[in-house]
Amino acid sequence: MRLFSLRVGCFLAIASFASLSWIISSPSDEVSLGEADLQILYKRLLGAEEQAEQVSQELGSIVEHLKNMSRAANSTQPPRNISTTISTETIKLHSKDAIPPMFLQPQIYQYMPHLRLHPDSLLPNVLLGQGRRGVSMVLGIPTVKREKQSYLKNTLTSLLYSLTASEQTDLLMIVFVAETDSDYVGSVAETVRTNFPQQVKSGLLEVVSPPKHYYPNFTHLKESLGDSKDRVKWRTKQNLDFSFLMLYAHNKGSYYVQLEDDIVAKAGYFNAMKTFATQNDSKQWLFLEFSRLGFIGKMFRTWDLPMITEFFLMFHKDKPVDWLLDHILWVKACHPEKDANHCIQQKALHKKRYKPSLFQHVGLHSSLPGKIQYLKDTEFGKQALYQVHSNPAAEVSSSLTHYQQHSLQRAYTGKDFFWALTPVKNDYILFMFTKPINITRYLFRSGNMEASGDQFNNTTVEVLPSNASAQDKLVAASPSSYKESDNGFIIIGAFVEGLAAGDVEESLQPISALRLMVHSDANVWALLSEILIQV
Repeated sequence: MRLFSLRVGCFLAIASFASLSWIISSPSDEVSLGEADLQILYKRLLGAEEQAEQVSQELGSIVEHLKNMSRAANSTQPPRNISTTISTETIKLHSKDAIPPMFLQPQIYQYMPHLRLHPDSLLPNVLLGQGRRGVSMVLGIPTVKREKQSYLKNTLTSLLYSLTASEQTDLLMIVFVAETDSDYVGSVAETVRTNFPQQVKSGLLEVVSPPKHYYPNFTHLKESLGDSKDRVKWRTKQNLDFSFLMLYAHNKGSYYVQLEDDIVAKAGYFNAMKTFATQNDSKQWLFLEFSRLGFIGKMFRTWDLPMITEFFLMFHKDKPVDWLLDHILWVKACHPEKDANHCIQQKALHKKRYKPSLFQHVGLHSSLPGKIQYLKDTEFGKQALYQVHSNPAAEVSSSLTHYQQHSLQRAYTGKDFFWALTPVKNDYILFMFTKPINITRYLFRSGNMEASGDQFNNTTVEVLPSNASAQDKLVAASPSSYKESDNGFIIIGAFVEGLAAGDVEESLQPISALRLMVHSDANVWALLSEILIQV
């Protein structure tokens, strides 16, 4: 590093000497210079000055880049600015994984010069994460401290609700806590880890935050576009939030989707988005839209994120983020000598809209203090609250008390969902078939998009084989696979995170009855939104 600096210094000295020699060596046989000679000398001086300035700028960029590379290479410890409520064991990423390459480029200092005083302020704090990469889709979910209430838990529950096991392995959700209060950041991470432990452990869910010096001093912002100073600060910070999150996510998957922390998602959204992106993969689009509201549901190819974020950072103090995105479209698509209609047509080629919308805004209290947000996506439509299946003829009964018209019979026949008052130990749901049948597969989904927390827990799925001797032999032969319940029933499965699904072995067939048995008192109501008994 010292040798490199010495070489560059020598280069500058030689360049300066050469420039001076070149100026002095110009024809000067006469004692006094004419006006023409003075003009030539002046131009040469300007040229030399411009060359020196250019070399100085290039040297500054090189030195800054090498400093950053040196810091990155020497970083062997995890980020330090982490609330004590989160154990350091949860930080699984090494610094080389946690620092996106874009953060090491010196251009960012031109747009945020205060960062020169705090070189570590581009290192993300990874509070929860397993370093997942190579997925098809990354969901970016920025969240901030709100005055009234937080919608984050409900948003994550909605996004996780309908995901299949294979979809969960092909997805990464990044919760970006856009605050520098370490206590608050740690409390959000603790909430996520407590409510979604399996998703955190598997690497599906990450929680990150910016260092305390990432944000500039917002007090010097000027009012513009008719916005108050508070609104200018809010939109400026949002631009910086989105930029940090996008840069962190840009090398973790193929597609990046920008969301917010107060939305609900339609069931099946992951497959719908992935299919639509694949269908349009060969086309030259900048983003795909899965909601018509603001920046919600905008999908980008991850290789475009560095360019997009550099534009956001360049003008982060000037306009809201959705306006800046439209300006990028204008630069890419519009001809300055054509009319507005031509521009609209060309921009439409670089963005494609999926209908109906897959995400709906539900937050009433905006992240901008004091603002009430009534905005709704009219193309979202009605949310499906239950799934209809054609089930075999059976007599259904339950010890649970259903709420209003949401009976078990209506749910079994595909007319409604089953919604019951709080279950207690030994409550049951029984499906007694009119005649013994061969069941190939079963699925019971509890909770729905509007009551996602009303799930069955510590509840088993049990079958009653019609052949008692076969039952005895099966239990005796494979005690580790099946456990005997009461009244001849055999336990074949259980609810995990609100879902019970599986196949039924041939050796248990035919089946006379199927039962859901509750083994402990619950503290919430229970809802069945999907009942499938496949024959």
